Amino acid sequence: MPASITLSNLSWSTPDGRTLLSNLDLSFGAERTGLVGRNGVGKTTLLKLVAGELQPQSGSIAFGGRLGILRQAVQVEEGATVVDFFGASNALAILRRAEAGEATADEIAVADWTVEARIAAALERAGLDAQPETLLASLSGGQRTRAALAALVFSNPDFLILDEPTNNLDRDGREAVIALLAGWRAGTIVVSHDRELLETMDAIVEITTLGARRYGGNWSAFRERKALELAAAEHDLADAERRVADVVRSAQVTAERQARSDRNGRKKAARGDMPRIVAGGLKRAAENTSGNKVRLGERRREEAMEEASAARQRIEILQPFSAQLAPTGLPPGRDVLRLDGVTAGYGPGEPIIRNLSFAMTGPDRVAIAGPNGSGKTTLLALITGTLQPWSGTVAVMTGFSLFDQSVSLLDRSLSIRENFRNLNPDANENACHAALARFMFRADAALQQVSTLSGGQLLRAGLACVLGGAKPPLLILDEPTNHLDIDSLAAVEAGLQAYDGALLVVSHDEVFLENIDISRRLQLPLGEEVLL
Repeated sequence: MPASITLSNLSWSTPDGRTLLSNLDLSFGAERTGLVGRNGVGKTTLLKLVAGELQPQSGSIAFGGRLGILRQAVQVEEGATVVDFFGASNALAILRRAEAGEATADEIAVADWTVEARIAAALERAGLDAQPETLLASLSGGQRTRAALAALVFSNPDFLILDEPTNNLDRDGREAVIALLAGWRAGTIVVSHDRELLETMDAIVEITTLGARRYGGNWSAFRERKALELAAAEHDLADAERRVADVVRSAQVTAERQARSDRNGRKKAARGDMPRIVAGGLKRAAENTSGNKVRLGERRREEAMEEASAARQRIEILQPFSAQLAPTGLPPGRDVLRLDGVTAGYGPGEPIIRNLSFAMTGPDRVAIAGPNGSGKTTLLALITGTLQPWSGTVAVMTGFSLFDQSVSLLDRSLSIRENFRNLNPDANENACHAALARFMFRADAALQQVSTLSGGQLLRAGLACVLGGAKPPLLILDEPTNHLDIDSLAAVEAGLQAYDGALLVVSHDEVFLENIDISRRLQLPLGEEVLL
């Protein structure tokens, strides 16, 4: 029987008492489920609860199988090799001793003669060309992620839990993950903001401040269903708020009519137009009628307010940020960047960039593409001046801002506000507050020390400091979408789409590149250009 994970009435709060997950009822079966939601809403916390790393404060988790877990950051110990990920170091060592004729009889009796072939098959399935003895320190971050994923498949768990598996992966790596999951027949929970990966899911579970909800189908089906639900909820809320306004207006009209009637009655009584006993009876009747109308009006108002409140609770209250970029006024014919015959690298006699010539003019939009290790980061180092070419020339003819994937432009010991002022010295305090507020760092949030930020917050703070200030004519972005939730991605895409300067972007997110209107691609390591 396929394994399943069932969460019943699950709740968890942060140490400072903030409720993150409340009364969740969810089940995950033998299918690929994408877990989505805004940064900080509790996705990684939910994975830790399922994995047993955190204990729920109420509710229960039912699961009887073995979990295979891929973390966001793959930790590497000094001297560790690929086979250490597989937990098969001893088994492989026995084979090596057997091959050398040095194994004992007891070792030969317990030797796993298939282990090396199975490790090789798992590495091939993850699209990684590496040997079991390859040092992990010699692999890129993306290659380590692939090795860790291969080790998960090798262990054949009952359920896979993957936390941002395609972050830091190149195009081949992303395709390898998608292909691997396509052939996986057990259950999988994938936390991801990778829209291409989410398109391959069987179901989407969305976590919001309102709770969690499951949707059958892939990312596109989820977005269509969500759009319909949101439109219906907004329509119901508008109707309910109109009814509240109508009830309030009706009550006001009724009260004004009653007041006029009461004044007329008092005038007649004062003139002596009717006997006192009749006047008294009419007064009591008017008071009863007035009281009934007040109670009826109050009941109608309460009912309308309850309807409006119920409709409002169906719509998540969000604080979107706006990545609006200041204009640069870069003219179409202005030379921005030129590389002529550039060769460069780090080790003597081992060039990474070879005889590369490339230029950008005006508001050009170029993506630097290529597999991990092909020289993309080296090229950015040449352009920004942190690496000097061995031969050839590099000329940057305008000012530029660099946003790299590790957000190294931010000083971890300073606050977000202090970093913004350091990076944008011409901005006054009002401009600083306004720019940070657009990226959801309002008031005291702007005073947070950078070292205390989560991955998503760190990326957003870096974007705020780079995109929120005065813009030089060239923006250089190195993997700007890692760790951003999808709503934040959409805001960044909209801001970059409206930007009037030049863009040089390193990204493996094809959806992102399409949405910011990249016009051509520089393919490394060959240095070929492709018009899009």
